Order: sequence, then C-alpha cells, then structure tokens
Amino acid sequence: MSIVYLFDVDGTLTPSRQPMDKVFQAWFIDFAKQHDVGLVTGSDYPKTEEQVGENVCMAVGRVFNCLGSDVWARGENIYTNPWKLPDVVHYFLLEKLFESKYTVRAGNHIEQRPGMVNFSVVGRDCTFEQRKAYNAWDEEHGERISIATSINGKFPGVHAQVGGEISIDIFQEGTDKAQVIDSLVEGFDNEYTIYYFGDRLDPTGNDFPIAQRIKNEDLGSVYEVKDWKETWTLLRNLSQKNRPIN
Repeated sequence: MSIVYLFDVDGTLTPSRQPMDKVFQAWFIDFAKQHDVGLVTGSDYPKTEEQVGENVCMAVGRVFNCLGSDVWARGENIYTNPWKLPDVVHYFLLEKLFESKYTVRAGNHIEQRPGMVNFSVVGRDCTFEQRKAYNAWDEEHGERISIATSINGKFPGVHAQVGGEISIDIFQEGTDKAQVIDSLVEGFDNEYTIYYFGDRLDPTGNDFPIAQRIKNEDLGSVYEVKDWKETWTLLRNLSQKNRPIN
C-alpha cells in the first residue's frame, strides 16, 4: 500500500500568500519526485504556481485548486467545476462589505474562481501589512466566522468556510476539500493511505472537512501544523520512517 501525501499551501508549505522558502522548495521537489504528492488549496492555479513555483506544480501528481473544484496534472487542467455564485449571495456579500466596521478597502473583494468564490472585506489586493492588520482585527472581532455562519444559515445548497488569513471560501454544498479524496483514484495508486498536512483543521477552517473524512473513514493520518517549518520537520521524520530519501 502506497502513501499519498496531501498538502494545504497557505500556512502549510508557505507563509500565507508568500513565496515558498527556496531551500525547502528544492527539498520538496526532490521529495515529490520520490513520493505520491498532491497540493490541496483554495487558491486558483496561477496563484499556486506563483507561491510554490512552477517546478513544484510540475513535480507533484495533482494540484487540487479551488478546494478540489479545479484539478491540474503536470501543468494541464483535467477538471473544472462550472459552479457560479448565485446573485442573491453576491448581493448579500455586498451588504456585508458595506456594513463591516473594518474601514480599509484594498480592492478585489469578491473573486470568482473555478467552482467557488473567495470573499474578503479588506480585499485580496491588500498589502502584506494590511493583511496582517485585518487578520489581527478579525481574530478579536470574529467577522469572518460571523459572515460564514450567516451564509450557511441563509442559503441552502451554498456553504462558506474561513480560509487563509483574510477571506472566506464560498462554494456549492459538498464541494469542499473532502471531495479531493474521491479524485485520488484517478491520480494515484488505488491502494493508498493518506497523510494530510494543514494549518486550519478547526471546525471553521477549510482543512476541517478533508481532515474529518480521513479520520472518520480511517483513510490515513492528519497533521496539524503551525507553519511550513513544522511541515518540513514532520516530513523529514516521516520520510526516514517510510522511505529514506537523500
């Protein structure tokens, strides 16, 4: 039975929305060439390639973008969910953007991605400093959790989860990260156990659904990490135990 290593990106392989560490990147490429590896992220493919690098995207077996609604293999798109955000939810997000007590608006607040939407009050065009400032404010006020909870209660068939540091992922019910498991048979060995690494395994985070499915169905192991450095340490320990690499 083979091991499939699946990784969240933001906060797990990279600092949030920042490039991958170059030394870790080189090590990870070598690791991916010797193991079955997939990336699982809420970001779209261009953002993922920008963060981890083209060589990483080409080295792994699958890149599951947009929570698994947009799947890539060696630079080729092999599946895209055509779902679009209903107008009524779009208008609701505009209301929340207008009502928010957080005053900074950097632009790109409602971003349609393949099969999902990413919503951010501060805006995805914010600077690194603005990102950190909003994240700290949100930690105190719980705005993102409140908005996500409202969406989940008001709009049947639509689901929202907190993602990354500044945003909310919104998608069709049943198309969260857990859907990636159903795709594994197409990209990897049929007999496998999963090792999943993520930084948002709490019930409000977008790593929670796939982590719960792995645990509930006894499909493998889940590792909650605080940053990419912890991921690297865990990987070196696991690879020495399962299949030593240079």
